Amino acid sequence: MSKRTHRGSDFRDFLKEQGLLGEVEARALKQAMSLQISRLLEEKSVSKSEMAARMKTSRAAVDRLLDASNSSVTLNTLGKAARALGRKVKIELVPA
Repeated sequence: MSKRTHRGSDFRDFLKEQGLLGEVEARALKQAMSLQISRLLEEKSVSKSEMAARMKTSRAAVDRLLDASNSSVTLNTLGKAARALGRKVKIELVPA
């Protein structure tokens, strides 16, 4: 059995060439955060209404936070959500 070698650019390079890499990475990060928050809500048996009360915001804002396709959530909102669930947000700059 011969070992295949990768030829050409990878998908990441393609996205970069198309000017889409930043947008795709932002969406992926938002999806990961939404999933993590949803899992914590379930683990802690916290309803969306209770979460909104803890965050001192509206239920609609919690829905936007949990909407994986909405990448416009602010760091302030993420911080409120984390504190409401007994967590903190950790952001790290890493080499590109």
